[in-house]
Amino acid sequence: MNNESRTAIITGASAGLGKALAERLAADGWDLVLTARGEDRLAEVAGRLGAAHLAGDVADAAHRERLVALAEGRIDLLVNNASTLGQVPLPELGEADLDAWPRLFDVNVTAPVALAQLALPSLRERRGAIVNITSDAAVGPYATWGPYGATKAALDQLSNVLAAEEPKVAVWAVDPGEMRTGMLADAVGETDAEQAPPPGEAADAIARIVAARPDSGRIEARDFRGVTVA
Repeated sequence: MNNESRTAIITGASAGLGKALAERLAADGWDLVLTARGEDRLAEVAGRLGAAHLAGDVADAAHRERLVALAEGRIDLLVNNASTLGQVPLPELGEADLDAWPRLFDVNVTAPVALAQLALPSLRERRGAIVNITSDAAVGPYATWGPYGATKAALDQLSNVLAAEEPKVAVWAVDPGEMRTGMLADAVGETDAEQAPPPGEAADAIARIVAARPDSGRIEARDFRGVTVA
């Protein structure tokens, strides 16, 4: 990567992991382009970090185009972090509302691929990287996590294929592990969510992954916690 001027696009950047990663990369000297749906929280994060920002829905094609345009052709890192749980409380498959699935897949699967398509010309030129945030729900048979897990399993496989097709671009599907976030609280309740580690730990690990540039593939963030990168 270009170490003199590095630009990262981060989706879902107003809270949780996206916010923590924006804070970590800003501290490391990255230029940032941030997005999330809520204007107020996003503007606060972006203003504090000196980042460009655009509030909107990653499932909207026009928003994605405007977001990538903000980077002005300089994209070294794309972090597809924005996700939705879909139906809440999380349903068992026997009771799942299938009408909720198109939105779930639009946000968690289609949007990351569509953003990658827009960013690829710059990522190829600058030998950049893509971080697709996945989940252990993609590989484990967790009751009630079926629809969400299916989207993350799809994202895992699409990451594998994209890595095979784009040898100049590193593509990692990163499983951050459980984190103390609003999304986890929505899924399991606030009491259980409070037992999870803060998202800053996963953000630090992802920053180390980006710096170390391991081979493309599925990575558990915990494997890079505390790792020193030269």
